Amino acid sequence: MVELAFSTNAYTDYPLPEAVRRIADHGYAGVEILGDEPHAYFPTFDGHDERALRDALAETGLSVANVNANTAMGYYDDAPPSAFFEPSVITDDEAAREWRVEYTKRAVDLAEVVGSPAVCLATGRPLAGNPPERAREYLRASLHEILDYAEPRGVDVGIEFEPELLVECTDEALALIDDVGRESLGINLDVGHAAVYGEDLTETIHRSSGHITGVHLEDIVGGRRGKHYHRIPGEGDLDFRAVFDALEDVGYEGFVTLELYTYSHEPDRAAERAYEELAQYC
Repeated sequence: MVELAFSTNAYTDYPLPEAVRRIADHGYAGVEILGDEPHAYFPTFDGHDERALRDALAETGLSVANVNANTAMGYYDDAPPSAFFEPSVITDDEAAREWRVEYTKRAVDLAEVVGSPAVCLATGRPLAGNPPERAREYLRASLHEILDYAEPRGVDVGIEFEPELLVECTDEALALIDDVGRESLGINLDVGHAAVYGEDLTETIHRSSGHITGVHLEDIVGGRRGKHYHRIPGEGDLDFRAVFDALEDVGYEGFVTLELYTYSHEPDRAAERAYEELAQYC
């Protein structure tokens, strides 16, 4: 059975425990934890923070759908927009790359503590002086180290592909999974990213069957090959009936997580409207 979750990355004006409680108030069964500032930036996320999160989860009864370790903006004192995915697991700077691997391991630790089945990870972009073929070597090595840590803890790792990143589409994600050859490596399938890249969403879901660790959902104006900007479902052009039918066809049983960080100025409205639009499919 598919259930709805909501990511705390829309609630960055609120402390993490309050974000969890607000998401529960809107009817969601699950929550995705932002593994970054201001919620769970792991170098400063301590035992007190963990207890406060666990208390909020126990109070609300929410399950954790995923720990989102795609970004680490807390690494910078004043992060520029271009640094969104940096330092990444493919960066040419060995020390920075290892920092990101260790950071992802801390996301795995949190996932284990709160009972999340997976963490998600974006590859980042190959920057100047780091061509894609070299970046792929770094990616393979980084993933093996992360998976060696995650597998004994029962946590899967979902690669989240995105246009313009090293892994930007279903073909590349599936090729990576085949290349790495680890059952615990899968795809955190962001439906909007697939649409922006130009993929047929039903086909994408069917091709990804058996590898989906989680699903991110948002609407896209223009639908297929539309502009990459996360919209509340119903305010864009994606066919959500087709998405949920395809997930049912492949036997996916897990959370579909609304990722609406573009509504940090009005997260409650976004959460409420998204739930009203999508509850009919669950």
